[in-house]
Amino acid sequence: MSGRTEPPAAFQAGTERRPEPFDPLRLCVYTTIGVLSWLLTPALVVAVFSGIALVAYSRARRAGLVQSKCKLGDTRLVMAYLGFAFVAGVGFTIYRVIQLI
Repeated sequence: MSGRTEPPAAFQAGTERRPEPFDPLRLCVYTTIGVLSWLLTPALVVAVFSGIALVAYSRARRAGLVQSKCKLGDTRLVMAYLGFAFVAGVGFTIYRVIQLI
């Protein structure tokens, strides 16, 4: 034995790892939201997605998340924004249904 160790497999010739290709999942999600908005009503879709996000952020806050990657930063501000969007979405949906009756 010469005291040399083998380099890790990632550094051996012919075993380079290729980077993961970009997955444009967000674009698919945005398109789905747009289609749902088009088929239903924009206010209803806002209410549904803001409600889902509000539940997710409240769970994350209880788990210890204080700062979000959202532009608003503080999870309390994010939750206030989502709460407002939820109430506005429900309100506008009810208003539209009343107009149709």
